Amino acid sequence: MKELVGILNEAAKVYYQGRDEIMSNYEYDKLYDELGELEAKTGITMSASPTVHVGYETISELPKEPHISPMLSLDKTKEVEELVSWIGAEQGLLSLKLDGLSIILTYEGGHLTKALTRGNGEIGEVITNNARTFVNLPGQISFDGTLVIRGEALIRYPDFEELNAQTAEIHEKYKNPRNLCSGSVRQLNNEITAKRRVHFYVYNIVQSDRGEPFVTKKDELDWLADMGFDVVPFREVNRENIRAAVESFASEVTTCDLPSDGLVVTFNDLAYSASLGRTAKFPRDSIAFKWQDELADTVLREIEWSASRTGLINPVAIFDPVELEGTTVSRASVHNVSILKELKLGIGDTISVYKANMIIPQIYENKTKSGNCRIPAHCPVCGEAAELVQENGSVVLVCTNAGCYAKKIKSLSHFVSRDAMNIDGLSDATLEKLINMKLLHSVVDLFYLERYREELVNMEGFGEKSYQNLMNALEEAKDVPAANVLYSLGIKGIGLSMAKLIIRQYPYPLNRMQTLSVGDLTVVDGIGEVLAHSFTDYFSREENQKLVEELQKILRIQYPVVADRQPLAGRTFVITGSLHHFSNRNECKKKIEDLGGKVAGSVSSKTDYLVNNDAGSGSSKNKKAKELQIPIITEEELLPMLEQ
Repeated sequence: MKELVGILNEAAKVYYQGRDEIMSNYEYDKLYDELGELEAKTGITMSASPTVHVGYETISELPKEPHISPMLSLDKTKEVEELVSWIGAEQGLLSLKLDGLSIILTYEGGHLTKALTRGNGEIGEVITNNARTFVNLPGQISFDGTLVIRGEALIRYPDFEELNAQTAEIHEKYKNPRNLCSGSVRQLNNEITAKRRVHFYVYNIVQSDRGEPFVTKKDELDWLADMGFDVVPFREVNRENIRAAVESFASEVTTCDLPSDGLVVTFNDLAYSASLGRTAKFPRDSIAFKWQDELADTVLREIEWSASRTGLINPVAIFDPVELEGTTVSRASVHNVSILKELKLGIGDTISVYKANMIIPQIYENKTKSGNCRIPAHCPVCGEAAELVQENGSVVLVCTNAGCYAKKIKSLSHFVSRDAMNIDGLSDATLEKLINMKLLHSVVDLFYLERYREELVNMEGFGEKSYQNLMNALEEAKDVPAANVLYSLGIKGIGLSMAKLIIRQYPYPLNRMQTLSVGDLTVVDGIGEVLAHSFTDYFSREENQKLVEELQKILRIQYPVVADRQPLAGRTFVITGSLHHFSNRNECKKKIEDLGGKVAGSVSSKTDYLVNNDAGSGSSKNKKAKELQIPIITEEELLPMLEQ
């Protein structure tokens, strides 16, 4: 079933992107029907299955709930011999200690009903809608009782590398899969979570009303696998083979797709485990084994300063090459001036380096601490003045030249990227050539490149076909949603999702954006004072106003359709449960918003109506609405409002 889900989703992706089909409609339908039959037979449906569609929803904040039992941490060791002593005469399971975010899932009647983050161990954040987008998670299982399980949400290394490859800016790249996963799982918009390809691996049952109790931990994991879950990779161990099992995992972890920061040993006998109880901090039936980070001493030879499109100049340590985790490493990001000073880095210093989570090169310590590194007074790219500023609690170096060459290349690269104007055929290398040939001075010049046909056709690496392809791409790019144009401007802190929210709230011509005040912007969900000032500062500059005016003339910008009448203006709705007259919640949400209404993700005192076809359900939203005396209406009652 998982194989079929992967094949069908890839076929659909290729089809809808307009690329060559990888199978005929007949073949697709045949596999689709086979998957449907298997789902009906087993009672299991994966969340990513093409037979179901997860509705995307934006909420204002993540609600919090207490766990049914505390989510404890594990005691730790870095010594294999301590594991041998710990397991003693018992049988155990040795599994990967996955490096993601611990999540508790609750299934009732075969359906996923709740997902909680670990939080502080006592109270977690509710991320149920986000969990429903996890790539490999069953949305439905064949067990009809109550099942509460604990596992790890994570982003696999191949997905992490692909997502990072789509981010051009050094300072915007994610430092490791765990940080990316944490941010992805806790999104207020689960469409973003879905795009991050989060996976879930289960490692134990917290609570179950299954009649027949499990005898061993292995039985428990095998049963969960039969339910359609991916379980954490494990091996059965005892005091005789645990050393070899640790070595085996250690040899595999460098090529494993799953981020891991160690191993976990737990007793296989569940009754014995339960009898051990716990300390105030740790359960007594499990212990974590942390990988010894492979450290290497080397000599710092240079601090390279790398400029970005936002003007940040980031320090990068260059040192004598060393072998770490099977690869040669000679550079590591220092991230900002604060860290540079904290490490007291100096040219010629002896430093210890390692790979965080066995992938990201980092400086562990500076053994000589000469502190002789000088902070440049000028931008390494344009030569203009650089200055130190405070940003988010850290000291950073910034280029003061608005026309900096690095800013120009990176801004152009951002402008043509997929989520912005989506212009094919303009790599960074090509953009550099065009700038050096003085054909490009700003993003507007891209749309006048047809004037330079002869120069482009004769440019190294180009030709007549490349020229025509580029002209076609530029013409196609002129038909563009307003949110993509707003994102393409590179306003600090304004990503594509935020741009969509702004345009939805203010579907104005782009050159009217300069009239928005900080107060106007903070009305938009998710925008605070800092982002609002970033937005207004951008549009207050004369050069940016001119740029937007020119783009307004060149592009065929598509704005959201707003009804002439706004009968729902000032009313806030919350939608929950299944819908019958709309294909999904987003369709219903769009209709309400087109008529001037607002759709929130959670019930509050500001809610005017809760839309729920099951008004008698005991859901948390229903309970909250009743507490606040907010009307609970069905779709049938909503439809006349939408036809006003």
